[in-house]
Amino acid sequence: MHNKPLFVTGIGTGIGKTVFSSILCTALDADYWKPVQAGDLEHSDSIFVKKHATLNKGKVLPEGYCLKFAMSPHKAAELEQVEIDRELLDPPATENNLVIEGAGGLMVPITTRFTYLDYITELNPRVFLVVKNYLGSINHTLLSIAALQSRSIDVAGLIIMGDQNEGSEQAYEEMGKLPIIARIPWAKPLNASFVKEQAQIVRASILQQEL
Repeated sequence: MHNKPLFVTGIGTGIGKTVFSSILCTALDADYWKPVQAGDLEHSDSIFVKKHATLNKGKVLPEGYCLKFAMSPHKAAELEQVEIDRELLDPPATENNLVIEGAGGLMVPITTRFTYLDYITELNPRVFLVVKNYLGSINHTLLSIAALQSRSIDVAGLIIMGDQNEGSEQAYEEMGKLPIIARIPWAKPLNASFVKEQAQIVRASILQQEL
C-alpha cells in the first residue's frame, strides 16, 4: 500500500467520513487518527471507529485535541481557552498505514490562520474525498476538487456515500477529472458486519487502481 498517510476529507459535515474511515481502516488493517475532535466526546469519531472497524494490527490512536464544543475547531478551542499547537497536529509515528480523518470540509478553520486545506497541503497525504449526493452537491464537490487541485494535492478519488445519482456522479468524474473509487450505501443498522463487507469491496477497488 501507499507509504503516505491516507487523509479522509469531505465536501461537508455529516456525509459519512467516519463511516468510510472505519471501512478504509478495516480494508487495510490501518491505524486511525483524528487530529481534532470537537464535540460529542462520549460518542467521538475515534470511539465509532473502535466499535465498527475490524482491526488486527491496526489501532485507534489518541486524538491530538479533544474539545467539548461541537463547532469549528478554532472556535471550540477559543471557548475552552485552548491554543492549538501545530506541532501537536503532526501525525503519530507508526509503521502501519495511517488513516487520518478531518472535520467538516476543506476550508474548516483549525485556527484563525490555518484551515484543513492548509494542513493537508503540509502533510502531503493521499486524499479520499467523501461525497454525498444532494441538491447542491455538484457545486460543493467541484469546489472541493478545485481547492485540492490548486494545491497539487494527491487525490486518490471520490467515495460516494448513500443514494446514487447518475447525473451528479457523471459531473463529478467528467468535470472534476477524478474517478469514483467506491459507492457505499446507507446501512440500517450500521454495524461492524456492514463495515467489514464494504471493506472487502473498497480493498478490491484500491488494489485494482494500485492506490
